[in-house]
Amino acid sequence: MKEQIAECCKKLRLSQNFADNASQVEADSYQEYLLKILQHELQYRETARRNRLIKQAGFYSLKTFQDFCFDDIRLPAGLSQDDLQKASFVDEQKNLILYGHVGTGKTYLAQAVGLEACNKGKAVRFFRTAALVNKLSDARKKGELNRFLKQLYKADLIICDEWGYIPLEIDGSKLLFQVISDCYEQRSVIITTNLEFSRWVNIFYDEQMTAAMIDRLVHHSYLLVFEGPSYRVKNSLMNRQE
Repeated sequence: MKEQIAECCKKLRLSQNFADNASQVEADSYQEYLLKILQHELQYRETARRNRLIKQAGFYSLKTFQDFCFDDIRLPAGLSQDDLQKASFVDEQKNLILYGHVGTGKTYLAQAVGLEACNKGKAVRFFRTAALVNKLSDARKKGELNRFLKQLYKADLIICDEWGYIPLEIDGSKLLFQVISDCYEQRSVIITTNLEFSRWVNIFYDEQMTAAMIDRLVHHSYLLVFEGPSYRVKNSLMNRQE
């Protein structure tokens, strides 16, 4: 019987989990049995989809809000800790710019927000900015740029980490500008950077393109300023007392 159920599930494109639960679910009526087994299948699919979204996002590591401290972060008006923990800004296609010195928690927060967005069923892509530019450049050289962009634009949230840490070539800057421009009012972007806006021209070289990029980013963005000391330096082995 179980094999026959499994075969039917396969033809109906239901998971093996559906067949496994068939002999385990208990109910007082046929209707209750059907409801429970369908609920199990929905829960299984939701969990599988969340796991798939998290894997596709490409996070360095999985960070949560459980141990995150907001004490040294200056939040803008209109954005609360609860908004960040629920990633609610993604539903509104708004952006976050996380600005502060190295080691102050920008990447941690970006990943925690991204993970929460995945848990809500949102598609997320996480990149070091230089790595994203390299992927764009390689795709263009192979004649696959449009295909890569189509895949990229399926995301509800694109996270560009270490924005401005490495100067970009002119062609790479133009490709990155295209991505940011196409995201405008279509999907959310998170940028982590240690450079104030006035210094972005040193990365992208072209003043007009830099101004246009900043204009698109800040229109629907919240600026979060990280004012604390470097966590890594603070907790370095060199700073530990004998």
